[in-house]
Amino acid sequence: MTAVLFDMDGVIIDSEDYWVEREREHILPMTVPDETVPVAEISGMNYRETYEYLESNYETAISRERFVEVFAETAREIYSEHVSLLPGFHDHLDELHDRDATVALVTSSPHDWIEIVFDRFDLEGRFDEIVSGEDIEGPGKPHPYIFEQAATKINREPGDCVAVEDSENGVQSASRAGTYTVAYRIDAHTGLDLSPADAIVETPRELRETVLERVS
Repeated sequence: MTAVLFDMDGVIIDSEDYWVEREREHILPMTVPDETVPVAEISGMNYRETYEYLESNYETAISRERFVEVFAETAREIYSEHVSLLPGFHDHLDELHDRDATVALVTSSPHDWIEIVFDRFDLEGRFDEIVSGEDIEGPGKPHPYIFEQAATKINREPGDCVAVEDSENGVQSASRAGTYTVAYRIDAHTGLDLSPADAIVETPRELRETVLERVS
């Protein structure tokens, strides 16, 4: 039986619309004031690893502690006040459960952010497994490790899983793990290389139909 692995940001909620704006206008200029860093470089990464990436590739102007603090403050605002759930997502989950599909959330976001989203949109108990980037003892996206670990947690091979991702790093991670990868193209991200994906969709309806086709 096929399992479905959903990313959170940019897939089940439209948070990337808000993250991209804040990263481009505030977080990245504050962290790397002397360079213009494309947001796509860090989208999908574990935010704690993002600072290490920026520090390794650019000259950072703030401490790791301050960077983490700003990210956490921004997250609370975005998830508590702004985001919307993917249209029809509860119905989509019902269809998957009716087909006895295992459904997991696989996200770089930490559990306290996930909890805000679950509370707002009544998602508690709707997933068979939750895999957060803070749970894994290995590299985050774009490395395949988080999807490999997710497959292990639900007793599946990666090749028996459908992964839904929106970012370039996320698509690379899922594809490298060996899942059937569905890229959900959103307006917040432009010019991404989503070619590693097995399918690219652009609407909630296309996403639902493509996933259901793979669930037997």
